[in-house]
Amino acid sequence: MTYQPLLSPDDVAEILNVNVAQVYTLLRNNELPGLKIGKRGIWRIDSDQLGEYLKRLKVEAVARVEASSKA
Repeated sequence: MTYQPLLSPDDVAEILNVNVAQVYTLLRNNELPGLKIGKRGIWRIDSDQLGEYLKRLKVEAVARVEASSKA
């Protein structure tokens, strides 16, 4: 069984070019799927799920552009 690397919120913030607080907000609001590991609840994000999240954002962006061009 092959596992994809888990990313820290800092890693995700760098990839998305946002601050870490924004990543934690996405995680808490369940917009970005993540795992809480251990008693302290250290967040980790599966790289595949981050990719799926970005795909969803792109689909939503295209839909907004199409909707605004029809108006």
